[in-house]
Amino acid sequence: MERRRGGWRVVAWLVVAASCVTMNLETREAAAQEKAAPAKAESAKPARVLMVTQSAGFKHGSVSRKENQLAPSERAVTEIGISSNLFRVDCTQDCKKDFTKENLQNYDIVFFYTTGTLPIEPATLEYFFKEWLPMKGHGFIGAHSAADTFHNYQPYWDMIGGTFNGHPWNAGDTVTITVHDSTHPASRPWGEEFTIKDEIYQFKNWQPEKVRVLMSLNMAKTKLKKPYHVPVLWVKEYGQGKVMHMSLGHNESVWENPTYRASLLGGFKWVMGLEEGNAKPNPELSAEQEAKAKADAQ
Repeated sequence: MERRRGGWRVVAWLVVAASCVTMNLETREAAAQEKAAPAKAESAKPARVLMVTQSAGFKHGSVSRKENQLAPSERAVTEIGISSNLFRVDCTQDCKKDFTKENLQNYDIVFFYTTGTLPIEPATLEYFFKEWLPMKGHGFIGAHSAADTFHNYQPYWDMIGGTFNGHPWNAGDTVTITVHDSTHPASRPWGEEFTIKDEIYQFKNWQPEKVRVLMSLNMAKTKLKKPYHVPVLWVKEYGQGKVMHMSLGHNESVWENPTYRASLLGGFKWVMGLEEGNAKPNPELSAEQEAKAKADAQ
């Protein structure tokens, strides 16, 4: 049964199939499996995702709703949840009403495609960072301009890993991206290297000692060269919770890209604990990329 919790929502209900256990009544092990099977089926519930696409600054086309329809990014994440049968999504552009301590109890994952200082109560933000997100099974996924949010709020950029600091590589530019970890479920779909037409952010408040970079801008193969490291996808542990940020996603066409969608799905699986992925910080990689970028920019 659908229960609306206020605000304009799109709810995708999913069913996750539980595997059956083949019984062999002649062994104790099989009997134990028989007893465990109902508990396993009972625990197989879809994750609940609160997707926030409110803009308190620049509003991207990827979060713009037209004719009372989902925005491109909202539609993509909702469809990923449906096709994977792993999660359901509630979309909101009203943080004041929906991003509250009470409402957060209904969710396992928060997904931001946002800009600016959102109208969230300070007490709710403190609860989110200190209590909700560090809980086992909880996670935060940021897309593109999630890093262009709460610029002056240290707990936010400390959580996400960095702050938007311009996009010299604009929406019409084609860039080359290097995949540093081809085993992580979030970066694996991309292979070892790929090109994409999209807007690429550079960052301040960057904390390489706290994140694991999975993909970066390949400065040597990109027309515009800058003497610093430009991460594109990274992950980190946050207490017992998990955080992922991918700066791709400015162009609406990116949200229709099957590989991009597979990458997001891999990120969801990692956050949900369904697939393993290394989140150990790799600051040495950022230092190496920084050195290479300086050399390429000369």
